[in-house]
Amino acid sequence: MTYKAILAAVSGGTASAGAVEIACRLAQRFNAHLEGFHVRIDPVQIIASSIDGVGMPLPTEWIDEMTADAAATAAKSKDLFKAALARHDLAAKERAAKAPPAATWREEIGSASDLLARRARFFDLTVLGRSERVAGSSYTDAIEQVLIQSGRPVLLAPAAAPKVIGQTIAMGWNGSTEAVRALGATLPLLSAARTVTVVTVDARAEQDVTSVMEYLAWHGITASHRGVSPVSGVGAGEQLLATARDIEADLLVMGGYGRAPWREVVFGGATRQILQSSILPIVMAH
Repeated sequence: MTYKAILAAVSGGTASAGAVEIACRLAQRFNAHLEGFHVRIDPVQIIASSIDGVGMPLPTEWIDEMTADAAATAAKSKDLFKAALARHDLAAKERAAKAPPAATWREEIGSASDLLARRARFFDLTVLGRSERVAGSSYTDAIEQVLIQSGRPVLLAPAAAPKVIGQTIAMGWNGSTEAVRALGATLPLLSAARTVTVVTVDARAEQDVTSVMEYLAWHGITASHRGVSPVSGVGAGEQLLATARDIEADLLVMGGYGRAPWREVVFGGATRQILQSSILPIVMAH
């Protein structure tokens, strides 16, 4: 049970540092290949879509300015990635090495959400950064698309990486298909943890807890259970987060689930509450 390929999304924004730092740590822990992935914007596509149907020629000065800004952001992102590799003694390679841990850098041009979701399909785990400034904003499009389209688990890293990650894990369980996916997708992390606590926030979810504990035991993982009774006026996400803090968890595992309309498909209910308030690293699967 291990991760052999980890993808780190490096946007160049304030959320990148935490994502790169955690990705490097996990690459070392699991002896995995690490890829830093940066997507440059396509100025022509952006400007063309903004004046679509107007019949105006594309302003070359805008294109040149946006191209220069994109190049500067890409260079900044690559430098951040290379500095993290040096701190963690990870070798930088031109292509994937047969003997990891090592790291490669990849850049593409286009829609970050689409390209990242497509690239994430070929990695065991994708690490995305998140900052308090962008939580719940349009930035979450990338998180939604990677979760839904890649079929892979996603680790959301806070802007400032914590000193310890994955030693004390809280796993939110509600019996959903997404929770089952999260359980299977995080076995390497759960196996490496010192303590694992299965947290339920509804008595109805507790009917499967014994089976969850047995499943973990088959994989050599000893877990405990913490049941939380629903409180009127308090969201499930808030209670799950409070319980994770109470057991001093340094990582939260949960299914990425929600309800309609489409923007709430992943970020509805408990998931949105946790994304907007948690500074814990969070692993989700959809």
